[in-house]
Amino acid sequence: MADALLQIKDLHAGVDGKEILKGLDLTVRKGEVHVILGPNGSGKSTLMNVIMGHPKYEMTGGSLILEGEDIGEFRAFERARRGLFLAFQTPEEIPGITVENMIRTARQVMTGEKVKLLPFRKKLNAMMAELKIDPSYAQRYLNVGFSGGEKKRSEVLQLLMFAPKVALLDETDSGLDVDAVQIVSEGVAKFHNKNNACIIITHNAKILDRLKVDYVHVLAQGKIAREGGAELIEEINEEGFAKILGAQDKVG
Repeated sequence: MADALLQIKDLHAGVDGKEILKGLDLTVRKGEVHVILGPNGSGKSTLMNVIMGHPKYEMTGGSLILEGEDIGEFRAFERARRGLFLAFQTPEEIPGITVENMIRTARQVMTGEKVKLLPFRKKLNAMMAELKIDPSYAQRYLNVGFSGGEKKRSEVLQLLMFAPKVALLDETDSGLDVDAVQIVSEGVAKFHNKNNACIIITHNAKILDRLKVDYVHVLAQGKIAREGGAELIEEINEEGFAKILGAQDKVG
């Protein structure tokens, strides 16, 4: 698949010796938007963390291929250098490191090149303005004292500044009011283009308003139990997971 960015084959993974993902397959191509839905405990966040290489999670079988390269043994920073980015559901506070310094340093690590301060700062300020982030936040310690909405906007700011190949968004819209969700949605839409891809976990379809969703995958018991287009989101909102997955079991 020449246009495949990420290929996940027969993925088995877990945490603390407990298997959570039990043979999951997923292919993500350039330009696509994939939405991951599922009941609590179905493995959604585990999938995101395993793709990103979180050391807490153990991959016990299968393969992760990014642009033809097997990244299954790579550490998180090595995966980031190759174009993966994970926006956390609950971003951590990092005292002592400003937003500006973190993004600039991470950019230098990922590219292997020195990032000149003035052009970088000009781009950072422009992106912050689009996300309605006060310019003073650039000099604040990362996420320290930030509201929930400010933390999520900071994650989207990083997404725009890093411009990864595959963006993994784990409930980036959770805990946000309507206006903040719209700003986050606009930021994700600004990032997405024909050469990258998004994998999104969400319980709020509003974040998808400005995106064309290509595939919706429903996880259950560590596997993709059902797939469809954007219409599947509405079906689940109306009928719930139990009915959708129950109907699937009867068909199978």
